[in-house]
Amino acid sequence: MTNVLFVVSECAPLIKTGGLADVAGALPRALADHGGEVRVLLPGYRSVLDKLGKTTTAQKLPDLFGGKARLLACKVAGLDLLILDAPHLYDRDGGIYGDETGKDWDDNPERFAALCKAGAMIADAGVDGWRPGIVHGHDWQAGLTPEYMHDLGCDVPFVFTIHNIAFHGNVAGERLDALGLDYGRFDADHFEFWGQISALKAGLMGAAKITTVSRTYAEELLTPDFGMGMDGVLRHRQPDLAGIVNGIDLDAWNPETDPNITPYKATAGKSPNKKAVQAAFGLRKADGPLCVLVSRLTEQKGIDLLLEALPALLDRGGQLALLGSGDPRLEVALHEAAAGHPNVSVKIGYDEALSHLMMAGGDVVLVPSRFEPCGLTQLYGLRYGTLPLVALTGGLADTVINASPAALASGVATGFQFYPVTAQALSNSFVRLCDLYGQPKAWRKAQRNAMAQPVGWETSAAEYHEIYASLAGASS
Repeated sequence: MTNVLFVVSECAPLIKTGGLADVAGALPRALADHGGEVRVLLPGYRSVLDKLGKTTTAQKLPDLFGGKARLLACKVAGLDLLILDAPHLYDRDGGIYGDETGKDWDDNPERFAALCKAGAMIADAGVDGWRPGIVHGHDWQAGLTPEYMHDLGCDVPFVFTIHNIAFHGNVAGERLDALGLDYGRFDADHFEFWGQISALKAGLMGAAKITTVSRTYAEELLTPDFGMGMDGVLRHRQPDLAGIVNGIDLDAWNPETDPNITPYKATAGKSPNKKAVQAAFGLRKADGPLCVLVSRLTEQKGIDLLLEALPALLDRGGQLALLGSGDPRLEVALHEAAAGHPNVSVKIGYDEALSHLMMAGGDVVLVPSRFEPCGLTQLYGLRYGTLPLVALTGGLADTVINASPAALASGVATGFQFYPVTAQALSNSFVRLCDLYGQPKAWRKAQRNAMAQPVGWETSAAEYHEIYASLAGASS
């Protein structure tokens, strides 16, 4: 495999706000089996720099969007990293995309244009004796990379992955000079989108290949309901669009070795973890299934649907343990639900160790999202024998085998799907899962099926390798 440069705004274990970081941290390691070398270009946020060990200065950049910058080379958790250390852009309090109040940074266009510009420079001239044969950008934060590559006359193939098309990175056309973009390419064929500069569209139009994180999501993106205004662009690029489902890190998520839980191999070993989850959330033993949910609390994630459907679970002796944060109105509504029923408990915030315990101790993991490009939570559930209950959308549709009568009769079910994505359909699924929970033999069979599912990166990494190889061959 040729050398590959990832251009990405977050990467586990250094910095994470969502599944993008997990992919950026796991996929490069999975690709190592195919030869070549993957390096990850990541902004030097304050919190990232604080976690680095030994670094070397690979390149100095005297003026990058208004200040001095440098590229630091280092290794962390088996990853070869290039850190864009630009204090004027990244050394600040707050989050990586916004301030302490959640408001986006006003200079986000410049902050991520700088990341793209650095990526283009590496593609064109290399860094510290290393040069990529493929540049792989992720989401809108990397979208301007092919524009800067074009300006440099760099013909290295660019692959662009859509993790969530809801975010476009749009900014007023008046920012052309500030971003150093070519006026002549501010048109419908490149990065103009309804009079604005669109970093996402730049990536979509500039990519040799476009991927997204499940086959179903790739199909959904071609429709107005899911394309978020970019469905026309994607229909234009459809021959170059592929869906490749994400995997998970099988070392970090392993019920036999996970340090956050009582380890187990067979599903019977889940019992101590279930008791630990109930203790952590102040829940008593119940007759019905323990459902867990770890999520951002937004309407996209279907939290409002869950609140409406919850009585169908509770009336049958089920329980809910929820960990997450997000929309203040949903947080209040969840606290009210917990106050009104002893089988509901809510913790606002995020706790990595607790999330592992919940995945090990739950009977069911809930992912009622209105749309979900891939989703990793249901993959964690499969790995730990915690049956996913998911909406029939995106990667959730691709990774869970619904416990329909036919699937149960054939002995292949791994979880539950509901459609349409409504509170009533979710309520119906709560009834179905409670009924199946009352059949221990059938439930354990579904758990064993779930734990046997391939949820790692091996197959998907091979698919990415094939794309890289085809592009490298075509460009050589």
